[in-house]
Amino acid sequence: MRLNLLSPLLLIAFSFGTLAFAQDVKSDVDKAAKDTAHGTKKVAKKSAHATKKAAEKTADTTADVAKKTGHATKEGADKTVDATDDAAKKTGHTVKTGVKKTVHATKKGAEKTEDAVK
Repeated sequence: MRLNLLSPLLLIAFSFGTLAFAQDVKSDVDKAAKDTAHGTKKVAKKSAHATKKAAEKTADTTADVAKKTGHATKEGADKTVDATDDAAKKTGHTVKTGVKKTVHATKKGAEKTEDAVK
């Protein structure tokens, strides 16, 4: 009979113990979740800041490279124009000299033909 009276009391005590243990586990899980969320938030802020800084540095570097490339292209174009002008002058001079020689040779040939015909 004593066992029959003691059984419900043991059952109640066991239930309260289990309930208290479950509350403690729930509290630990909540704390771990909050700690993880806080840590994740900090890391996300640092990552966003680092990404922003990297993007700014990339933009600055890209602008510098573009300026340098534009300057080099302009210098290259100027040199090409100068070289083309020089080549055109030399070609014009050579053509002019060739034309003079051709005219002179033609004139001599015409004179020789005229003399031969006489």
